[in-house]
Amino acid sequence: MKIFFVFLLSIIFVSSTQAQTSKTHKYYEKDYQKFWCDKNCGQLEVVLPDKARVDCVTKTHAIEFDFAKKWAESIGQALYYGEILNKTPGVVLIVEDKVKDKKYIDRLLVVAKKHCIDLWIIHPWDISF
Repeated sequence: MKIFFVFLLSIIFVSSTQAQTSKTHKYYEKDYQKFWCDKNCGQLEVVLPDKARVDCVTKTHAIEFDFAKKWAESIGQALYYGEILNKTPGVVLIVEDKVKDKKYIDRLLVVAKKHCIDLWIIHPWDISF
């Protein structure tokens, strides 16, 4: 009975977490990845020898996608992917609120300029399916 109760709580937790994700963002990160990567002739979810996954790889770039609030994480991942694949690191920053997310764009721009990371911004209204 105790195992069943723990199992039931786990299901409720996972369901509520997934529901929160869809409520807090208009689209999932993977939706932005697919839209942008297809539009730019890239390959989605390229797996590296160490099992790390690059969100999108184009002829010239290794690209990480992240919501604006996670700007700092995107830097490290893009630099690593670019180094491993011998491509220019890139970040596609998902900006859902131009005003609130401006500080994250500004922070990323400072580092991107210094470390030669190409940056693209995508908004929910840019996506068309």
